[in-house]
Amino acid sequence: MHRKLARHTRYTTWRLCIPWGLCILFALIGWPASHAALAQSPALRIYLDCDECDDEHIRTEITWVDYVRDPEQADVHVFITTYRTVLSGEQYEFSFIGREDYSRMQFTFQRTVGQAATNDEEREAVNEAIRVGLVPFVTQLDPEAFTVHYDHVDTRTAEQTLEQDPWRHWLFTLYGGDFELDLESNRKVFDSRWGFFADHRSETWKIRFRPYFNYDLFVVEREGREDIRSSISRHGLDSFVIRSLGPHWSAAVFGTYLTRNDRNLRHHGVLTPGVEYSFLPYAEATRRAITLTYMLGLTYTDYFERTIFDVTEEWLPRHEADFSMALRRPWGDIFCGVELSQYLHDTSVLSAEFGGFISVRLFEGFSLRVEGEYEMIRDQLSLPKGDATLSEILLQQRELATDYSFSSSIAVTYTFGSRLANVVNTRF
Repeated sequence: MHRKLARHTRYTTWRLCIPWGLCILFALIGWPASHAALAQSPALRIYLDCDECDDEHIRTEITWVDYVRDPEQADVHVFITTYRTVLSGEQYEFSFIGREDYSRMQFTFQRTVGQAATNDEEREAVNEAIRVGLVPFVTQLDPEAFTVHYDHVDTRTAEQTLEQDPWRHWLFTLYGGDFELDLESNRKVFDSRWGFFADHRSETWKIRFRPYFNYDLFVVEREGREDIRSSISRHGLDSFVIRSLGPHWSAAVFGTYLTRNDRNLRHHGVLTPGVEYSFLPYAEATRRAITLTYMLGLTYTDYFERTIFDVTEEWLPRHEADFSMALRRPWGDIFCGVELSQYLHDTSVLSAEFGGFISVRLFEGFSLRVEGEYEMIRDQLSLPKGDATLSEILLQQRELATDYSFSSSIAVTYTFGSRLANVVNTRF
């Protein structure tokens, strides 16, 4: 469930103005002038709502509209979502939602950007789609402002495109640029991340093979005493094969491998078949989704040290169930889910995780985000025997026993002042 939570998470920032009296004074002074200036503007007012877009580039390239800071101030709410396509590219869904005098106008269309496209080509494809989507609204304002040029539309099916693709929709990615070196006179820190992705996507299959390697080193030199040294290695393999069984069902097999010295795992492997049911068609997943997943598999673990259960190696059956709901709308996002896992050799060895967030615009300029996650932990099978030393605790070299973990956050954002957001300044 935490993986789904991470996919839906969007970050917000606190904007706090002190003293509040001065803020209110500025708002009272600035509001009438800003409102009057906006009312006199002949341009179409749009609110751009897209997490994955280069909004500064859009405002720089599309200058014949006014950009506003809040959807309540807009003539058109441009709402854009993205997801990976069966052609190993990026698919954008553009919704143009009319407001005020344009409230009866609303439509949605999609554009696909190929995997080989550069960042600039992808940005221009998004800009062109926005231009096209705004035409019906602008022609209501000034019908003589545009001429029309029609490009031929590629009508090939996904199967026809696949036949012309020598890679058969396989995409390979090598990464190894996440290296960090921090040196001081008596302290050294080195972090590294590298690995490999092999992905295949078609209308029927979704396949991944991903080996990865992580190594962290921390050294503190002490004059006349032994150096403090901590090294953590975390290497593994993530893989899955997912088969589409229609608009609501999917079947999958997941295989993972992990070796991690700070968790007492010399070799840890899991093979897990599973099924997923989507209560809504998968085609609607970018806007709303309700899914139920069940997986049943087998784990093998070889431990570095003998555990508190007096074992060094074991095979164990395990099952897991996930339920999640997600909703994304122009007014905000909601996600909640629960994940339950249990070992079948002893049903008291289990964990349960509950989490979710809500991010919503309550009124003009004011947004609220509340997030929380709670996990009940009863399955720490890899805890080594014996007490942890102080250095192992401080350097996080050893997993500690716990019954639960909990995290939460609340964030508010309030923006006021000029309604326009046209100006782009990229200095510094």
